[in-house]
Amino acid sequence: MQESILRNAQEKGLVQIFVHDLRAYARGRHRVVDDEPYGGGAGMVLKVESVVEAVKCLARPETRVVLLTPEGRPFEHTVAKELAEVQYLLFLCGRYEGFDERIKVMLRPDEISIGDYILTGGELPALVVIDATVRLIPGVLGDEESARQDSFYQGLLDHPHYTRPASFQGFNAPDVLLSGDHERIRRWRRKEALRRTKERRPDLLAKTPLNEEDRRLLQEIEAEEH
Repeated sequence: MQESILRNAQEKGLVQIFVHDLRAYARGRHRVVDDEPYGGGAGMVLKVESVVEAVKCLARPETRVVLLTPEGRPFEHTVAKELAEVQYLLFLCGRYEGFDERIKVMLRPDEISIGDYILTGGELPALVVIDATVRLIPGVLGDEESARQDSFYQGLLDHPHYTRPASFQGFNAPDVLLSGDHERIRRWRRKEALRRTKERRPDLLAKTPLNEEDRRLLQEIEAEEH
């Protein structure tokens, strides 16, 4: 969280990020935050007392508590945009077998999953969500157009990008990008974004609102394929 865009966002005063140790809110001399599961089984479960106490001490009335869990709603760009509008976010990062179920019942957090796979803990998912969310806060990116052109911002994958040299070992950048004709470049980029999305993520294309130009470009793409 001290690198690149996240560091710059904090230096600009656009976001503040704090890390809290659950042990600071645990009871007992040894500050134990987990225990063996009732009913037996492998692994350890985060205890309800320390998590509820931490949220009680750290959260404000308007804070949204986010719990990173495989059972949560899938994290995607629309969720990042939603979270970017929230003033205070508190991320709960689990470990091992997860949370005592009473934590979910009592706190009613926003449960989010970054994918259908298992990680050791919730720290990496929290970083993924934070990174994707912070870059959408106005002023974080030096060029706001950069965020609007990113993949998923408008529902499509991003168009291909090229830079110098124009030719490398027989592989050339498209002539249109060197033409200086901004309208042709804009149209080419939109067409290639549609082409890439159609080829690699047709599920995204199916739910993206398309205008008349998009439909004409898709017809051109289909004609080129045949």
